[in-house]
Amino acid sequence: MDAGVDVLVDESPRDWLRPALKPAIAPQPAVSATEQSTPEPAPERLPDEIGAFEAYLRTSETLAFAAPSAPRVGPAGDPASGLMILIDMPGAEDCASGTLLSGEAGALFDRMMAAIGRDRSSLYLASLSCLRSPDGRFTQATAAQCAALARHHIGLVRPKAVLLFGDACSRALLGMSMAQARGRWHEIPTETGGVNAIVTIAPDFLLKRPSAKAHAWTDLQMLVEGLNR
Repeated sequence: MDAGVDVLVDESPRDWLRPALKPAIAPQPAVSATEQSTPEPAPERLPDEIGAFEAYLRTSETLAFAAPSAPRVGPAGDPASGLMILIDMPGAEDCASGTLLSGEAGALFDRMMAAIGRDRSSLYLASLSCLRSPDGRFTQATAAQCAALARHHIGLVRPKAVLLFGDACSRALLGMSMAQARGRWHEIPTETGGVNAIVTIAPDFLLKRPSAKAHAWTDLQMLVEGLNR
């Protein structure tokens, strides 16, 4: 206290003029080459021939909605006909019959095609998904997955025109609703070039709203004009 010290700082002497030592940095654990860089899985290679692609649709377990007991309804008709028609997915009756657009909707579809001089043997009928989802709808992710497959499918077929039935097909392949897309031609980009497309109202909707048949007929007339150019 006589020396003017009123606080005990330390019990042992300390060199207050020596620079403080920096704390040691703990060594970091080594990172293996696998941990440093995990490569992305290679994208699935799709068949580049129409017969092989149809077989892929019948057997692949990577498809949206694929399950061991889930029925698949594949495309039908003539890929060389120049006209490809796409619906969203098989209906319940389609899954039971093994044929796209069966039942009442199928009968109406047949009449629509007959009105433009076509039948099932002179067109190529396929779907965005050959499997039906539990609720009959697409999520955003499954729609994107099925649209990528459909673009590849269209690119293999190279039709003169594609007729898209319904809102789900329009949104997946054109990025717009059926109401926005109707009444004009569009182009679907594929690996082998753009393909012309028209959107119209699906037969099952026309069964519920017969008044919309006049709009569908207008779309079909536009399709015929395009095919005849």
